[in-house]
Amino acid sequence: MVGALKRAGFEVVGIRGSHHYLYHAQRDVIVTVPVHSKKILAPKTLQAILFQSGITVDEFRALL
Repeated sequence: MVGALKRAGFEVVGIRGSHHYLYHAQRDVIVTVPVHSKKILAPKTLQAILFQSGITVDEFRALL
């Protein structure tokens, strides 16, 4: 997830515990992504991250 957001132009601006904070300068938005090794994001969590970032599902798939 973090890698896909980086390819979309986001930069990691902070890490606190297991949460990464990514910022996109043009959109002026910060997105929080939980990073737990070997765990799959819940569908609602993924949906919330995509909504916060302004990325559609199709755009996200293209970034993977």
